[in-house]
Amino acid sequence: MTANLYDQKILILDLGSQYTQLIARRVREAKVYCEIHPFNMSLQKIKDFSPNGIILSGGPSSIYDENAPFAEKGLIDIEAPILGICYGMQFLTHLLGGVVSKSGDREYGNVRIRIEDERDLFHGLGRGEEKTVWMSHGDRIDQMPKGFEILAGSDNSPVAAMADVKRRRFGVQFHPEVAHTPDGSRIIGNFLFRICGCEPSWNMVSFVRKTIKALKDDIGEDRVICGLSGGVDSSVTAVLLYEAIGKNLSCILVDNGLLRRDEAREVMEIFQGYYGMDLHLIDAPEHFLKHLDGVTDPEKKRKIIGREFIRIFEEKAKELGNAKYLAQGTLYPDVIESVSFKGPSATIKSHHNVGGLPHVMNLELVEPLRELFKDEVREVGVELGLPRELVMRQPFPGPGLAVRILGEITKERLEILRAADAITIEEIKMAGLYEKVWQSFAVLLPVRTVGVMGDERTYENVIAVRSVDSLDAMTADWSKIPYEVLGRISNRIINSVKGVNRVVYDISSKPPSTIEWE
Repeated sequence: MTANLYDQKILILDLGSQYTQLIARRVREAKVYCEIHPFNMSLQKIKDFSPNGIILSGGPSSIYDENAPFAEKGLIDIEAPILGICYGMQFLTHLLGGVVSKSGDREYGNVRIRIEDERDLFHGLGRGEEKTVWMSHGDRIDQMPKGFEILAGSDNSPVAAMADVKRRRFGVQFHPEVAHTPDGSRIIGNFLFRICGCEPSWNMVSFVRKTIKALKDDIGEDRVICGLSGGVDSSVTAVLLYEAIGKNLSCILVDNGLLRRDEAREVMEIFQGYYGMDLHLIDAPEHFLKHLDGVTDPEKKRKIIGREFIRIFEEKAKELGNAKYLAQGTLYPDVIESVSFKGPSATIKSHHNVGGLPHVMNLELVEPLRELFKDEVREVGVELGLPRELVMRQPFPGPGLAVRILGEITKERLEILRAADAITIEEIKMAGLYEKVWQSFAVLLPVRTVGVMGDERTYENVIAVRSVDSLDAMTADWSKIPYEVLGRISNRIINSVKGVNRVVYDISSKPPSTIEWE
């Protein structure tokens, strides 16, 4: 929906780079709207998108590989400026008749380039200056296409950046989107503002105003059903819709018994009590526990929870009657993870938002946050006046605690995890870290270990504490939580959670690990 609300748009074609999401984030941070699409987007769709500029992402391929990603050849004739990054630059060169060859030495990591031309792309960075950039390539440009000039070079890549200023075609061999290129944001900004003529008009104040109007116009007097979990995404979705259509919104909260401590009660108090929304609570812990009895396979857990959620949700929606739309809090990373491009975006696990309910319920889908990253959703929440505690709430998986209990799910194991998780979050908040880390939680392992409590030996459960730093959950690093905080978490869990005698801390990053354990 939002893509049609803005006149200025940058199109990012994904040629397989692990950094494509970062390109989008840098463009959004510059307050310009952008979308990622697969490299094989049709020429007609590109024209219909009507971009102010096009960025061709990098990728691990060589243009001479048998299955190398090739965008439409007619792309080069589109009037919009084009910036090729890494493989995108090599593809641009190949398409325009230049020569790409294998490098004598692969360039990987920090490299010094010398700026030969500071107009346009390198404006303000100084002609003759040396700058640090991040390289990752095995091919290089040996002969530029006709009309191109060198903007910068390195020892191994004489053409580290090039341009045909007249036709507004630019290429950089390095990755300006990563933090290892200190001036990268400025280079991307020069492309957006000096070359594409964009203005920094993408902001959440404008998004809220225009989205509410669009929802009013599109939905009219029809009824919308919204699944409300109390997480940031569904909460912001619900309030956006409530602002637009008021009493024509009905929300359903399914308590599947896999929620955090007091979660259902808190959600009811905020949205039914404070906002006065038409919110219906379905109390179904026993139902889900029955269907999860004896199940240990993580993907099977997800499918059972999804299936039963749909079944219960559908029954309640039919009971409410006369709904035309289903609202979901789908975010942009959800969309990209669930649609496999040729590149890093292969589906890793079944997702709880994208797809599913509309096929079963025959309702039209409303996803007002579909083009937003998580930090943008939080900004929308602030603009809508939601409580800060809710807006800054850490992400919680759709299947809930089921994917944080490794092995069989029982009422007893759920209570152990809820208690340990509540202590973990409480200590993280008391240390002033809750809004600084991306996600922090406890995991119950299917392991028992020997311990000593008082004068007795014990043989009880292990809790793993997980905390990660991230921007959008596509990549993450383990949080460097102070030892004294970890110590308090461990002591409190072992002393007050019956059935636990050992706590460990997870120090793995994504990739290769995932944030959740299942």
